[in-house]
Amino acid sequence: MECSCSSLLSSNSMETIYSTQFSCFKPLFDLKSIPKLTSFKGISAKASYDTCVPKKGLSSIDEQQLGAADLVYHVNGKINPSFLTRDLRILDGFDDEYGGVIVDSERLPANPNVFASMLRFSVSHWKAKEKKGIWLKLPVEKSDLVPVAVKQGFEYHHAEKGYVMLTYWLPEGPSMLPANASHQVGVGGFVVNDKNEVLVVQEKHCAPSFVGLWKIPTGFIDESEEIYAGAVREVKEETGIDTEFLEVVAFRHVHNVAFEKSDLFFICMLKPLSTRIIVDGHEIQAAKWMPLIEFVEQPFIQQDSMFKKVIDICIARLGGCYCGLSVHQLPSRFDGKISTLYYNCIDN
Repeated sequence: MECSCSSLLSSNSMETIYSTQFSCFKPLFDLKSIPKLTSFKGISAKASYDTCVPKKGLSSIDEQQLGAADLVYHVNGKINPSFLTRDLRILDGFDDEYGGVIVDSERLPANPNVFASMLRFSVSHWKAKEKKGIWLKLPVEKSDLVPVAVKQGFEYHHAEKGYVMLTYWLPEGPSMLPANASHQVGVGGFVVNDKNEVLVVQEKHCAPSFVGLWKIPTGFIDESEEIYAGAVREVKEETGIDTEFLEVVAFRHVHNVAFEKSDLFFICMLKPLSTRIIVDGHEIQAAKWMPLIEFVEQPFIQQDSMFKKVIDICIARLGGCYCGLSVHQLPSRFDGKISTLYYNCIDN
């Protein structure tokens, strides 16, 4: 027997909800077995809605295949077609310690339209809950969701090879979310052997003004790497020389360098543990042990006040007239971690 939408909606003896997607309806679920809900994991309904949902949650495949008119809901006592199958679902996530929300990047919907609906409702829900900032990490395989989030007011925070991080500040007033990292950290290893020779390199890729310059091995600190460990690693990678960290003798701070970020550069005094040089052909043109006096007398160093001062400090350290910052591992109750503290210890 055929039935129409109007007859279905006006029936007082209705026992089941039927799909409105086809001309002939078949039962979807039993109304009597479904309680009226205001919220549960993945779904949050407004107080004005008597939301009807299946007992079993939808899989990601079912969610995308289910049409917008496959469910109905009550508004002011009437049953109407609903798009709330997707709109009423909150994005999975968890609270951070500052009253914000971190969206679970592993449980994002793949469909941009579904994501847009869920994101819109989630933002409204979290704003009503007086949450602060929202952190939305979108992996590269779901990069098509980035313009959807930006269109809804999210801003870029930072990006890595595998993802882009976006944020949304919910309260009125300026955002209190921490900014992206403001610095890059570099190290240089000043290595002098018992012949008073300095370990120096010529870089394969450098600015024209640096061609022919012999300099100490330098490089950037890796993620989650200590300063002292980075200095030892860079010397080893570029020259093949094993070293032992002694002290940080100085550091430089400069701004608006790469990508408009600030730069911290730590000059470290290292003790050589080997002598045979093995050049890294990818980034180093040449490496050698150079007499200290010859190294100091290079025109570039003599004409640059900062480099000259660094060399003066290193020479003073070699002569026992200067003491740098040595490494000490100490626990901290502030963050519950072991911290590396660099400080002057004359008795050493």
